[in-house]
Amino acid sequence: MSRFDDMPVLIAARRTPIGTAGRSLAALTAADLAAPVIRALADELQPAARANLRDVVLGNCMGPGGDVARVAALQAGLPVGVPGLTVDRQCGSGLAAVVLAISMLRAEPGVVLAGGVESASTAPWRSWPPVDGGPPTRFQRAPFAPAGWADPDMGPAADLLAREHGVHRRAQDEYAARSHARAVATQQAGGFDAEIVPLGAVSTDDRPRSGLSAERLARLRPAFLPDGTVTAGNSCGVNDGAAVVTAVDAATHRRLGVPGLRVLATATAGVAPDRPGLGIVPATRLALDRAGLTLDDIDVIEFNEAFAGQVLACCAALGLDPARVCPEGGALALGHPWGASGAVLAVRLFAQLAGRPGGYGLAAIAVGGGQGVAMVVQRCG
Repeated sequence: MSRFDDMPVLIAARRTPIGTAGRSLAALTAADLAAPVIRALADELQPAARANLRDVVLGNCMGPGGDVARVAALQAGLPVGVPGLTVDRQCGSGLAAVVLAISMLRAEPGVVLAGGVESASTAPWRSWPPVDGGPPTRFQRAPFAPAGWADPDMGPAADLLAREHGVHRRAQDEYAARSHARAVATQQAGGFDAEIVPLGAVSTDDRPRSGLSAERLARLRPAFLPDGTVTAGNSCGVNDGAAVVTAVDAATHRRLGVPGLRVLATATAGVAPDRPGLGIVPATRLALDRAGLTLDDIDVIEFNEAFAGQVLACCAALGLDPARVCPEGGALALGHPWGASGAVLAVRLFAQLAGRPGGYGLAAIAVGGGQGVAMVVQRCG
């Protein structure tokens, strides 16, 4: 018997299409996005498992407050006795929600729906109070670090990270073009269809672009620093979307007798707040160490592609071939709906490992303020 046999298992994973802010999903609130995915997963549960649904945990960064997870659970038609919890670890919120669900299930058996949601299109505008009788000042973003600490925006931080790790502009553009090419190929082959819960007439991701070459991307100007290498073309978008997994304890999984992904290990780590994109590195190392594995053992690697330069810097630090990352396209092509993105990684692992009995997967995401979240899974059942 393996020491991992009693670890919780992900038995289903679904997501919405990912929309570009202001486009296909612009009219939908965070709860509007999450509720159909929650409903789809709940409807797939066997009656006994559905009766043992304990909680809904969702990550969210920029929503309206009011416990989006609870609102979405009720909107999905779940019984009023099923509570909801909303967590915020910024871009890592969706994967943090899954990690929290795993911890909950190790303490108490049952079923937990966990993931994340973000509607950048409907996020409320907030303002600082007037000072000395002047007008209110629009609140741009929360601080990622306290006063006295360097707290750069994510774009300039990615530029500095790429420079320090010797990641040149050409490599970033080539990586971004490859992400789009992979996503377009997967989309055209129907590779995303089974995981997507259509929202009305919207059933495909907005962002993947065909024919996007490194040469075309080379024409774009630096987006953040005058002499920088990070551009709009080798950065992720601003996006709307939701992603949720069904997690069960090991005994429930054995009773259900369905395939799934056993969660071997999770890890959350911190790095310097002025280099937040590096959070993937220590989180990955710690999760792999806890799982007793190395990168060479992993069949599918899903890193959140916030910026090509950031992902390439993390690969350099880990000694990882970037071609192994996001084999069917990542956030550069699909988009980065902040609070959902970590859960999107879990959905993508589920889709790709379904046909690999015993295969291993790794998901990892960096977080503003200098954090990283990672999870290692193995196909089982």
